[in-house]
Amino acid sequence: MSGHSKWATTKHRKAAQDAKRSALFSKLARNITVAAKEGGDPNPDNNASLAAAIEKAKGYSMPKDKIKTAIDKAFGSGKDAANYETVVYEGYGPAGVAVLCEALTDNRNRTAADVRAAFSHSGGNLGTSGSVAFQFDRKGQIMVSKEVETGDKKNPIGPNGAAADEEEFMLAVAEAGGDDYEDADEEWIVYTAPGDLMAVVKELEAQGIQVKGAEMTMIANTPSEVSVADAKKVMRLIDKLEELEDLQAVYHTMDITDEIAEALDE
Repeated sequence: MSGHSKWATTKHRKAAQDAKRSALFSKLARNITVAAKEGGDPNPDNNASLAAAIEKAKGYSMPKDKIKTAIDKAFGSGKDAANYETVVYEGYGPAGVAVLCEALTDNRNRTAADVRAAFSHSGGNLGTSGSVAFQFDRKGQIMVSKEVETGDKKNPIGPNGAAADEEEFMLAVAEAGGDDYEDADEEWIVYTAPGDLMAVVKELEAQGIQVKGAEMTMIANTPSEVSVADAKKVMRLIDKLEELEDLQAVYHTMDITDEIAEALDE
């Protein structure tokens, strides 16, 4: 386990999503609804996909009532019925950076037109199915804060069990069945095999470590090095795509170095 590697390429995207909270909640709700419907069970204990969708929503502090409403919608009827389908779009952005988009849509033609327009207006090209997917690996991703609220007025913030110490946390992750972890400032990011996500979450919690959130993600297996100027062009495309209501997640292969991260935050 390295403790360092992938988070720099995704934290900028997460920060951007956090800033668009109302739109993000809408996407998280749609994700929960589809997971509940496809799993055929509103109980996350019996529906692994739903459990993962709920954990992801918790990671972004989505209120419990909104989570419940999203689950209920999966089993509604008439105007309350959920009729979404999963669609993946692949293409290349500026500087040849591979981009993969995951959508949940009730109108495939509308979504395809919106995605194609975003690519073409940003100097990119929408590709065919399978054109870039091979450049990504599916992973489970768990967020763990190093410190948590204690409920003690005198000491309101305290260590989150083994997460407060890297050596102890490394052992905890290994024991829980995690593949890798890395330092993301105030929290740890744990990576797992796709099918192990919820099992690792439960094992970490069993060790007394509070989990902030968990989700499925795509990690570039060979990050692309780009200039600062090209990075800004790529992020304009990513931002356009993430603004689309139907898109649940947008992944890219661009290697966001410290220099690029600083330039993007300006």
